[in-house]
Amino acid sequence: MEQMFIYVVPLLGIIGLIVMAIKSSWVTKQETGDENMVELAGHIAKGAMAFLKAEWKILGYFVVIAAIILGWSGTLVETSSPVIAISFIIGAVLSAFAGYMGMNIATKANIRTTQAAKTSLKKALNVSFTGGSVMGLGVAGLAVLGMGSLFIVFYNMFVLSTGGDVNGKAMETALEVLAGFSLGAESIALFARVGGGIYTKAADVGADLVGKVEAGIPEDDVRNPATIADNVGDNVGDVAGMGADLFGSYVATILASMVLGREIVSADNFGGIAPVLLPLVIAGLGLIFSIVGTFFVKIAKDTDSVQAALNKGNWISILLTVAASYPLIMYMLPDGDLILSRGGSIVFTKMGVFGAVVIGLIVGALMSMITEYYTSMGKRPVNSIIKQSSTGHATNIIGGLSVGMESTVAPILVLAAGIYTSFLAAGLYGVAIAAAGMMATTAMQLAIDAFGPIADNAGGIAEMSGLPKEVRERTDILDAVGNTTAASGKGFAIASAALTALALFAAYVGIAGIDSIDIYKADVLAGLFVGAMIPFIFSSLAIAAVGRAAMDMVNEVRRQFREIPGIMEYKAKPEYEKCVEISTKASLREMVAPGAIALLTPIIVGFTFGPEVLGGTLAGITVSGVLMGIFQNNAGGAWDNAKKSFEKGVMIDGVMQYKGSDAHKASVTGDTVGDPFKDTSGPSMNILIKLTSIVALVIAPHISNNPHHSQANMEKVEVKKEITFEDGKKIEKIEEIVINN
Repeated sequence: MEQMFIYVVPLLGIIGLIVMAIKSSWVTKQETGDENMVELAGHIAKGAMAFLKAEWKILGYFVVIAAIILGWSGTLVETSSPVIAISFIIGAVLSAFAGYMGMNIATKANIRTTQAAKTSLKKALNVSFTGGSVMGLGVAGLAVLGMGSLFIVFYNMFVLSTGGDVNGKAMETALEVLAGFSLGAESIALFARVGGGIYTKAADVGADLVGKVEAGIPEDDVRNPATIADNVGDNVGDVAGMGADLFGSYVATILASMVLGREIVSADNFGGIAPVLLPLVIAGLGLIFSIVGTFFVKIAKDTDSVQAALNKGNWISILLTVAASYPLIMYMLPDGDLILSRGGSIVFTKMGVFGAVVIGLIVGALMSMITEYYTSMGKRPVNSIIKQSSTGHATNIIGGLSVGMESTVAPILVLAAGIYTSFLAAGLYGVAIAAAGMMATTAMQLAIDAFGPIADNAGGIAEMSGLPKEVRERTDILDAVGNTTAASGKGFAIASAALTALALFAAYVGIAGIDSIDIYKADVLAGLFVGAMIPFIFSSLAIAAVGRAAMDMVNEVRRQFREIPGIMEYKAKPEYEKCVEISTKASLREMVAPGAIALLTPIIVGFTFGPEVLGGTLAGITVSGVLMGIFQNNAGGAWDNAKKSFEKGVMIDGVMQYKGSDAHKASVTGDTVGDPFKDTSGPSMNILIKLTSIVALVIAPHISNNPHHSQANMEKVEVKKEITFEDGKKIEKIEEIVINN
């Protein structure tokens, strides 16, 4: 039975996809509203699909060229295979499909959420969150099904071709090929996130600066030429880009845990591969418990807290995953000691592994809670920005930057504690399995994250359709909570990226044949500094791209207000398609340079200066990227909710301030500055961190100081195994197992 247990993993992925299909069917059956609403939603869906097709065309060329290079490189070293090219293509296709699934349901759920908001906040939450859960379950289901199925196929294929898993060679080759799957997923995620982020923020900034600030018209006003492009951007950036992003993150985390699991000597009933299978099974169980959690996200009446409902579903998913992980680990891992062979023989127990899973879930929950505090309306950080808005635009900017910088302190301390304690619990495998535990409930995290853009679009449709005020008020409640959950999701993703990158880093060190990264060496220290610089130039390119595209958008919106008479009097329709075209062309053009930096940096450094210098570069990218990601995500989220606070009305020095006041205009400027922070550059940091590590892992056999590490430095170690006989007697057996050092 143990040998068949591996087939449970893809089955769990299929269950997730079946539930996703049921929820998707329910969403599409909801009412769509009047003819005007349908027309506006159609413009949004059409624009989103046009962008996605144009992006896929460019990425298709990249995937083909990269697959050819990978297939050729797979013939050059003993521990790889040309099959890595197929793995890469599958990863890229599934990542793109994950983004498409999310965007497809979002463009259906947005208008249905608007229609539901005519009735009640309760019904609007139900529709928008169900739409988000379709995306969450789809992404996680594809990841679990894809990783589980490919592992089964590749491992069995290499076992047959080598006549058995001699010295773990078949397992090593299978995982090397699976790294191609992760590389494909993360590559598409990077381009989708950066391209989508540039698109949405160019439109958003243009719409805000000319529409709200200069023309004095409401957000999402039908008279604003950029408003359709803005709503399209919510889908291609915050939904399709985010779906590809989380798919890549999920896959990379599982892969890192599996690669380090291969280094564990385990006298188990699964042929010694239980530590490799464990992360896959935890991911599958997390998917199932995320499904359970979705049924608890509901409110009884409109005055209930939407945030509390989302938190309830999230915590139920997390606690159920913790509860199920204990018997799973006790069943799969052997009694006695496990030994992590690389980097020295680190001995730990299965209780240590369970402890690491719990630590990962705690770190993820704390990161979300801290981010929620720094970005929520009514909390001290956002209130401080509101107060500073009363003295002008400059003080608003100063306040937002200060909040963003302050917000790095607590998350980094939590992250550092998580890394240290999970290492104490189970070595580097503990760090990796902590990341796997954290990402186990990705389906729920993504559902909570994705409902925000759906609610944002719903508000836009309500405004453009001229629906009653209470409809927009209900969608704004959901949107404000969505801003906070989006920021929390990005903090969660950054934390998982740090843990995953450390695990990938450890796997890279082993494959590259180096003992350590010695920063006393001048070239390694130089690599560390270069690595720390990469997130800054990456952010610079992404933010500058938004700025250039936004300038084009601002000029176009001003031109239409100037040259098309009757727009402001509702007598003429703006040329929406012109603004959609500007965002599309700008995003596709500008996404190339940041993507090239992420992909080429580890290749150039690794082949030019060797594996140890590349290790220093990866360390610099990881530390700098985590800090930049937290800072930008939280500053942007706080600025956004400070602006939304004015739209509800806030008290400053005894005077109520509303939309249209000078303080509100200052908050719009802050929100505009924060837009590329939180939706373009910031969320791309976690992809940058993981993608550079995965590229390094893929090229490691080619730059290794010890290309035949899988057959070198073999040693014997003693492993304790407790055996229980039928009469109840127990003995402790000592087995000698050969491992790689």
